[in-house]
Amino acid sequence: MQHKRLKLSVVFLLGLGLIGLQAQENVNATGGNASGSGGSASYSVGQVVYTSNTETDGSVTQGVQQPYEIWVATAIEEAQAINLLVTAYPNPTTDYLTLRIDEFDISNLSYQLYDMQGKLLRDEKITSNHTSIVMSNLVAATYFLKVVQGNREIKTFKIVKN
Repeated sequence: MQHKRLKLSVVFLLGLGLIGLQAQENVNATGGNASGSGGSASYSVGQVVYTSNTETDGSVTQGVQQPYEIWVATAIEEAQAINLLVTAYPNPTTDYLTLRIDEFDISNLSYQLYDMQGKLLRDEKITSNHTSIVMSNLVAATYFLKVVQGNREIKTFKIVKN
């Protein structure tokens, strides 16, 4: 009888201990890990509670996915009939951006680089199918790279500079 009472007491105490246990719990839509030359981070999408830490070098919002997007901003209707393949890589970039143009006569093409305020930073003629654009002298920000033919806009890229 003494042995049964001891077992029952242990089970009861363990049960009380489990009732008091609490753990972090969150229902997220998705998440993952990201790593690069500057370090690594885990992220989640759908977290409701988060905190922000701000220092002189920047800020981090814990638990909130910082969006990262690469997309073509615009294309004109007249250019859809043109057989043109334009790519800009690597995006995001740090030092150089390569603008590659295939299956198109580049003799009257140029590129224009704008900042987020719409200020024209560079306007240069494209002289090769692979044009290297120096980005190392620019601050880390988002830029727009427009490929133009004369005064017609052919394609615009959103470029992220780290």
